[in-house]
Amino acid sequence: MPTTSSNADDDRSAWPPGTITLEALRRATGDLNEEVEIVLHPKPTNDPNDPLNWKTWEKYLNFGLTLLYSLVIFGLISAATPTWPAMMQELGFSIELLNNGYATGSASLAVGAIIFIPFALKYGRRSMYLFSLVGQIAVMVWSAKMMTAGDLIGTNLFNCLLGALAEVIVQMTVADVFFVHERGLMNNLYVWCMTIGGSLMPIAAGYITIDQGWRWLWWWMTIMLGILLVLFTFLYEETKYMPAISGTPSVMEAADVPEDRKSIDHKPFDQNPFDLQPVDSIVTTVLPPRKPYLQRLKPWTSSDGSILALLHHTYQPFFVMATIPAVLYVALLYGLITAAFQQSVTLISTNLPLPPYNFNAAQVGLMNIPALVGNTLGTLVSSPFSDRIILWLARKNNGIYEPEMRLWLLLAFAPFFPAGLMMFGYALGGGMSWPIVAVGIGMFSFAMPPMSSVALTYLTDAYTDIIADAIVGVTFTRNIISTIFVFALTPWVAKVGLHDVMLTFAMISILALGTTGLFIKFGRKWRAQTKQRYRTFASRQMDTRDKL
Repeated sequence: MPTTSSNADDDRSAWPPGTITLEALRRATGDLNEEVEIVLHPKPTNDPNDPLNWKTWEKYLNFGLTLLYSLVIFGLISAATPTWPAMMQELGFSIELLNNGYATGSASLAVGAIIFIPFALKYGRRSMYLFSLVGQIAVMVWSAKMMTAGDLIGTNLFNCLLGALAEVIVQMTVADVFFVHERGLMNNLYVWCMTIGGSLMPIAAGYITIDQGWRWLWWWMTIMLGILLVLFTFLYEETKYMPAISGTPSVMEAADVPEDRKSIDHKPFDQNPFDLQPVDSIVTTVLPPRKPYLQRLKPWTSSDGSILALLHHTYQPFFVMATIPAVLYVALLYGLITAAFQQSVTLISTNLPLPPYNFNAAQVGLMNIPALVGNTLGTLVSSPFSDRIILWLARKNNGIYEPEMRLWLLLAFAPFFPAGLMMFGYALGGGMSWPIVAVGIGMFSFAMPPMSSVALTYLTDAYTDIIADAIVGVTFTRNIISTIFVFALTPWVAKVGLHDVMLTFAMISILALGTTGLFIKFGRKWRAQTKQRYRTFASRQMDTRDKL
């Protein structure tokens, strides 16, 4: 296998970033049985305030809130399209204006993370989650009172500017709280919530528009965001780890050390049991207790570093993306996946209300059900394998894990994506029966969660210490791609037809997905070549765990 590592490569300091020992073999005393033990990465400290050491339910509660945040944020970004016919009738907006408003949102998604993520690095994740929610509530009230084209452009601009946080900060949370062998499942759940929000909200929006009027959609969003703000205020804890700066060394007699150290959840195996020697005393450090509840809910947690250091992160993502091949690969692939989905949403909203379909707002919203079903099936099928496959491949590679091992799962789902795009474009462009359109949507939606989550997890595992800068570059690129296609969509379809537009998307996706094979074969080599560059970027981070 191209991603395997040599047995002779014992100098771990020479390994590329992301290459780790994920499994160790422990031989049982007195027999030849071997037990496989997962080696934890990142390595947790003994501090109970370290998010890696949190109890399982605490991790899931915190991450569950971030998943709910993602679902709501991506839902409200996608919810507007079923209201377009009603807005056109009441406010006189044209299709071109609505498309331009949508494109404005895509553009602000691209720059939002550049503006706000440096503050998440400096002041913590909690502060930016709360800031985003408060800002989104204000934007929803503005949307409910919309009257002019300026309101349309402004609400799209600020809605997506704040919503851009959801595209990066959740990845930072995953890296903060979970180990390498857990991240695949967590990113699967994140991508599922992101896509489900984008699929469910338009369905609800269609019915709300018919029953209560389109303005009430935004009032309901205001209520949902208000509830979410309360939950985050009282339940979400900061995941950026700030180590204790003091500790008092002490000496304990060996007899006083408890045999079962239940207070430490994770005990990585890094020692031969036959090499253990008895000692008379153990030097220990008095660790801080778990912070009290109110202290854990501080609005912000500031890191060392000047404002100039913070400003580095407004331009460093572009250098990261331009000089590290894996970041550019994920950016282009993720951007293509997102652009294709957004084009389908726009085409459904603008074509299904017209003959031969003549769908009303509720029926347009219901056409998101195929995406909901496809996304859910893709997540259910891929989730059991997302982390197990890397454990299996690492075991075959003498316990050594290479991030490229994740990419095999992406290739397994890749054929469904271009096939679904072609079916969707052919059916909708030819005025075929809506169930055929729905099957096409479901087919490419089936491939989206595993492909997106694998790409994001691959990047997180390979370049953990600069993941914020890397994902900012990824989201900028993907949203710029989406913006270009949204602006170009109407004249492009008018010139060549809907079928040829989606066929072009399918061909581009085949080309982009084909580069995955290059990373499976050469990814380790490219990571080795960018190792020093990675260390330079990592040294500029304000909250890198390896600095602790």
